[in-house]
Amino acid sequence: MTVYILIGVGVLLLFWLFATYNSLVTLRNRVREAWSQIDVQLKRRSSLIPNLVEVVKGYAKHEKSVFENVTKARSALLGAKNPGQAAAANDMLTGALKSLFAVAEAYPSLRASENFKELQEEISDTETKVAASRQFYNTNVLDINNNLETIPSAWVGQIFNFQKEEFFKATEEEKADIKVKF
Repeated sequence: MTVYILIGVGVLLLFWLFATYNSLVTLRNRVREAWSQIDVQLKRRSSLIPNLVEVVKGYAKHEKSVFENVTKARSALLGAKNPGQAAAANDMLTGALKSLFAVAEAYPSLRASENFKELQEEISDTETKVAASRQFYNTNVLDINNNLETIPSAWVGQIFNFQKEEFFKATEEEKADIKVKF
């Protein structure tokens, strides 16, 4: 009788191990899928940038450093290999775009240009999608990290070498209050 109880406990333990492992794999895959959504939106954003730069260049030929900064930031974003690098490159690109839009403010005919308006709307739409993708990613990172920090799934995570994931964080600049002047 004791042998059957031990076999039953062993089978239950094995099923629990399989279920927990599969749960961690599912969470890890959700994080990867969520990251790919951020990556898609960041690539979409970076593909719009050359068009925006070309439209603005026609009006502001002397603003060469602004265009160079936008180009460098775009290259850094395209070359990012992980969420940390992508977040840093995204911050750099956001700053460069702010400078580009500040230049555009100095040219009323540029602001009235249909091409510029369309590109500005596309970038704004993409920013909204990036924010939603970041939120989805961070929710999935929270789920897997919670599982990897709570017992008993933490034990399974250690046995099979699961790693905590990195959140896609907002910068201090993004957290700052927006000043509106009229």
